[in-house]
Amino acid sequence: MPVPRRFDRQPPERDTTRINERIRVPEIRLIDETGQQVGIMKTADALKIAQERDLDLVEVAPEAKPPVCRILDYSKYKYEQAQKQKAARKHQTQINVREIKFRPKIAQHDYDTKKGHVLRFLNGRDKVKVTIMFRGREMAHPERGEQLLNRLADELGELAVVEQRPQQDGRNMVMMLAPSRVAGEDGAAAAAAEAEEAAAKPRKQPQQKAPGSAEPVEINPELI
Repeated sequence: MPVPRRFDRQPPERDTTRINERIRVPEIRLIDETGQQVGIMKTADALKIAQERDLDLVEVAPEAKPPVCRILDYSKYKYEQAQKQKAARKHQTQINVREIKFRPKIAQHDYDTKKGHVLRFLNGRDKVKVTIMFRGREMAHPERGEQLLNRLADELGELAVVEQRPQQDGRNMVMMLAPSRVAGEDGAAAAAAEAEEAAAKPRKQPQQKAPGSAEPVEINPELI
């Protein structure tokens, strides 16, 4: 035989939803288990209807006047809500903020390396905080930092959206980048192709010296 439903049961301690005997207002607006509005009636009568149908009377809009209650299987309802929340969390994209720091007089090789890091973060759907760090007399030329940030934004093309234009922040200048809609697999492929192209470029071979010869001397062409 099926176990009879207990109408004096309470929801979990952290659940403040009022069900069954916990609903102490004299009258409520009732919605039945099919979603149809029954109308305003005494709470005791609505609870009796829920008991006859082996379901719960659940307060769904306590701020309404009178409060709105619905007839449903509360355990099943809570399970379905938990599953919906779990599915929603699963499809949420977590955005992290990464930071890359540049110097205003950064060498080209270091610039390319840091730019590659920015591309990798964007293709990973992360935001990137790009910071230019000024030291000493470099503070007298903030336009160099702004030019560097604008250059980076232009070179990133369609993969980046500039959320915050370059702004001075004390001794630093900051720009915020966010991944665009095309950042991801397509962007990763483009970045990989760019890296492969850079790797294929011939590198300058170190100069070989003959045994017993002196070290090669670099001469500034401006002094000739």
